[in-house]
Amino acid sequence: MIGVVGMGYVGLPLSDAFCSAGFPVIGFDLDETRLATLNRGASYLSHFADARVAAMRERGFAATGAPDVLSRADALLICVPTPITSHNAPDLSHVVEAAETLAAVLRPGQLVVLESTTFPGAAAEVLKPILERSGLRAGQDFALAYSPEREDPGNHAFTTASTPKIVGADSEAERRAACALYDAITATVPVSDMRTAEAVKLTENVFRFVNIALVNELKVSFDALGIDIWEVIQAAQTKPFGYMPFFPGPGVGGHCIPVDPFYLAWRAKAEGAALRMVELAGEISQAMPRRVVDKTLQALADRGLSPVGAHVLVVGVAYKRNIDDTRETPARDIIEILRSHGARVSYHDPLAPELMVGDTLMQSVDIGADALSGFDCAIVVTDHDMLDYERLARETPVVIDTRNALAKVDPALAGKIVKA
Repeated sequence: MIGVVGMGYVGLPLSDAFCSAGFPVIGFDLDETRLATLNRGASYLSHFADARVAAMRERGFAATGAPDVLSRADALLICVPTPITSHNAPDLSHVVEAAETLAAVLRPGQLVVLESTTFPGAAAEVLKPILERSGLRAGQDFALAYSPEREDPGNHAFTTASTPKIVGADSEAERRAACALYDAITATVPVSDMRTAEAVKLTENVFRFVNIALVNELKVSFDALGIDIWEVIQAAQTKPFGYMPFFPGPGVGGHCIPVDPFYLAWRAKAEGAALRMVELAGEISQAMPRRVVDKTLQALADRGLSPVGAHVLVVGVAYKRNIDDTRETPARDIIEILRSHGARVSYHDPLAPELMVGDTLMQSVDIGADALSGFDCAIVVTDHDMLDYERLARETPVVIDTRNALAKVDPALAGKIVKA
């Protein structure tokens, strides 16, 4: 039996993968709303269909908030959030809470695997000592391993079962046990220890973080030279070797990309090293929302409008297209900066009906009928496929396009589109 701790965007598809492989699965979470939704066979994630949860239930999946049930599991997989603080330091409070919960029910012979992204050394230095408060010893009484999640919400080309799993443990026996578990659902890639596995995950995300910052900086430079970055990328990616396309935007969002690199930078700094490229990439990415607002203010000024009292529509607030996840979305910063200039800001996102911005709970507005005519401009922050960009350009005085979402609209409307 498998116990999955944390039924979020990692824990739910992981549970599905094990259910599909024939394992009985217990999903543990403290959110009672989530538990009730899962146990009636429904989903709370837009990219994870209700039918998948219903199929899991038919295979015996059950969700619970009772820790005692986890003592029955042979393997316990920790899939909890690992955010950063306002000072870009790791926040492992959810991992600590999960570890304390498991320590109270841990029994000999169980396998515990941390899947949450963290800094090299966290599994051994933070998780292991808490688990050993049970009186059991890792590597002797229970097995401990680290296998980082590799979920990409909304990506239908790659699933949990089709994505190889990195597996690291500090002894050969523990590594074999963890690989045997994950081999049942996908290919495994064993590495020498937990620290190495933790470093692999961070390396994957640092790679993306730095390259997204690079292309955003190129966007700014090319814009000053009168060159369209999107045309440059489209041409450059025809090279069959030595180039991989990354795309600019209004900033970075989600759990991984804007968060994980700072885990590594924090750890490196604690050891007297420095990750200057990560720190610089962070500065570039964090500046993007303000650049979007600057472009918006200039577009309004070009039309003789002051930002004070201007009605601005933010289109799409999820951190990426076609999902409902708003974690670390740059839309929040854009909205707050616009408000600081006196603008009235509304947003529309069919996948995210509510968005907390500061102390304000915003709700997605309806843009049916003639609603768009009431806005002075619109900003495309997230390019969901279901949005009508042709209509947006036709009925809104000016559209700030941060995603090249309006590239294929009627060329006659090009004068109303500002790329940012």
